[in-house]
Amino acid sequence: MKPSTVLYKDASVPVEIRIDDLLSRMTTHEKVMQLNQYTLGNNNNENNVGEVAGELPAELGSVIYYNDNPDLRNAYQRRCMEESRLGIPCIFGYDMIHGFRTIYPISLGQACSWNVPLVERMTSYAAAEGRMSGVDWTFSPMIDVARDPRWGRVSEGYGEDPYANAAFCAATVRGYQGKSLADSTTIAACLKHYVAYGASEAGRDYVYTEVSPQTLWDTYLPPYKAGVDAGALTLMSSFNDISGIPGSANYYTLTEILKNRWKHKGFVVSDWGSIEQLVNQGNAADKKEAGLRAFNSGLEMDMMSHAYDKYLEELIDEGKVDSVLLDESVRRVLRVKMLLGLFEKPYTGNHPDRFMRPDALSAARQLAAESMVLLKNDSTGILPLDGVGRIAVIGPVAKSSASLQGSWNGRGVYDETVTLYQGILDRFAPEAEIRFAKGSDLDKTTEVELAQAVDTACWADVVILCLGEERRWSGENASRSTIALPEAQLQLAEKIAATGKPVVMLLSSGRPLDLSQMEPLANAIIEVWQPGTAGGAAAADILSGDVNPSGKLAMTFPRSTGQIPIYYNRRGSARRHQGFYQDIPSTPLYPFGHGLSYTTFVYGEPSVSSSTFRKGEKVTVTVPVTNTGLRAGAEAVLWFISDPAASITRPLMELKHFEKRELKPGETTTFKFVIDPMKHLSFPDADGNIILEPGDFKIIVGPHTVNLVME
Repeated sequence: MKPSTVLYKDASVPVEIRIDDLLSRMTTHEKVMQLNQYTLGNNNNENNVGEVAGELPAELGSVIYYNDNPDLRNAYQRRCMEESRLGIPCIFGYDMIHGFRTIYPISLGQACSWNVPLVERMTSYAAAEGRMSGVDWTFSPMIDVARDPRWGRVSEGYGEDPYANAAFCAATVRGYQGKSLADSTTIAACLKHYVAYGASEAGRDYVYTEVSPQTLWDTYLPPYKAGVDAGALTLMSSFNDISGIPGSANYYTLTEILKNRWKHKGFVVSDWGSIEQLVNQGNAADKKEAGLRAFNSGLEMDMMSHAYDKYLEELIDEGKVDSVLLDESVRRVLRVKMLLGLFEKPYTGNHPDRFMRPDALSAARQLAAESMVLLKNDSTGILPLDGVGRIAVIGPVAKSSASLQGSWNGRGVYDETVTLYQGILDRFAPEAEIRFAKGSDLDKTTEVELAQAVDTACWADVVILCLGEERRWSGENASRSTIALPEAQLQLAEKIAATGKPVVMLLSSGRPLDLSQMEPLANAIIEVWQPGTAGGAAAADILSGDVNPSGKLAMTFPRSTGQIPIYYNRRGSARRHQGFYQDIPSTPLYPFGHGLSYTTFVYGEPSVSSSTFRKGEKVTVTVPVTNTGLRAGAEAVLWFISDPAASITRPLMELKHFEKRELKPGETTTFKFVIDPMKHLSFPDADGNIILEPGDFKIIVGPHTVNLVME
């Protein structure tokens, strides 16, 4: 007869029954320890300076795993399974923002691809690399709608639009979590930073945000709802103070919305130290009170504040924390662990071939190329390069693998990254002769360096000028008062332009840039972002025309820092003929959705199934798009709605659907948008109630507008 198994260890028993059994066996101390996260391994994030735990307690709920080898993980997991009284496995988390070892473009670049299936596939490859290296849980995706490029963390999100953030969020969750969380190649996703962190005042990190209730529901919450609906197991609370109530102690967002309204069954982890930082924000007198406020608001796991492990038992004894809430919080953590299959398979196997697999590298190259945005290609038609005999590659980013990997580059290895120079060399040599001159560092130069660059430019038929940001200039704690590149790079660009040689500018950055002085100095400009491991190869694909650029901006490029914030989906002005800047145009340099191609696309007249409809009826709008050029190319068709008159004013335009397809020369294909009034034409009020009002609506696609009336 088969020996009896402890109920919570029996995988054949329903999860909730297993959790009930385990909770009944746990002491208060064991429960509290499940709600704490420490670190294991060497911390490589300069923004998270704190203790690195040595001899970790066997009862600990989670660690941030700073390693890419499962051996250390398995050693500590064995301690949890064999040395703790109940053998509860630990969950191992890590920041896999845009890849683990194979590094993909930053999330802002991914959004410019408008290729949701490719992003989903990419995240599944990243999940496999991470899970086979000992990581069960990634602190990704970041879905903070962001409209101020001075904020360094715009690099980590999907741009300025709520719908785009929502679409890529759902795809990323699906990619990470797969069909089964217990699979050896899937990981738990974590939506961050919940919520409105992207409204960072003046682009400064960790600061106060003033967000009206209606804007919270209208702009900042929709991506999180999409992620929860997609099945995201966890969320991370934000650093910011949301109109007086910090995100890590906000009962309304953490419990009322997330748990009560959205019925989320997973747990919330704090950002690094954000519980103890409630003291700095003036929400708590000391760490003990901070822990009380955070926990009672609905924040289950403490990341590196040491507020819960030090004070939560004491707060329970004092009657300030209800033991029922403790059990519910622990239940949420245990539920995630059981869904991940950690009780049955606590250890990670040995997979020596897990990194840089061909399918992952192929996806990295394709996504990098599709993320790149051709901002300018003037009448000289310099791009794509064809039959060029002498190419000068100039600039401080040309041979910088670090700049291409960008911030939050996981366990990426610089030597595995194809630089811009190497990519150009691999593609164009030996048919073309290629010479390099640095010309300047990222933020300084010398007369000797400038002279060498000018000499190299004068020799060449075309100059590829590689400029941009150092990897740490964007990302966390990377706020900037100006988004223009440093004077040294401008000086270099001016010297090169003065030679009269054709100039192609490659820009590597983690944010939109102020290009007001740079733009006139180049015949063509490609924003390559921070494109990752295959970045240089992808850039060469674009330069050569092997790949036709198809990226479109997911975030506006202002004419100057002084225009910020500037974004496409603003609300209407009280005086449409006034209120503009007096010294510069009030329009952006490159608007949301801008992106050129080596071919041309013509949008035909849209057709509508019915221009008049009722609330319960769907309407289909179609538009034929023709590739009228000589090259195959992909076109991302963006569909916007406009509600000219509403009880709560609406943005002038709102993205509601997009689709990307490849078209051969001369090919016409029809794009379709099925409008569900409740989904696409409604809007929330200040408490999240959905309003759908009859009236006139406009559907905007390409240069066309379709008028609709809902009766």
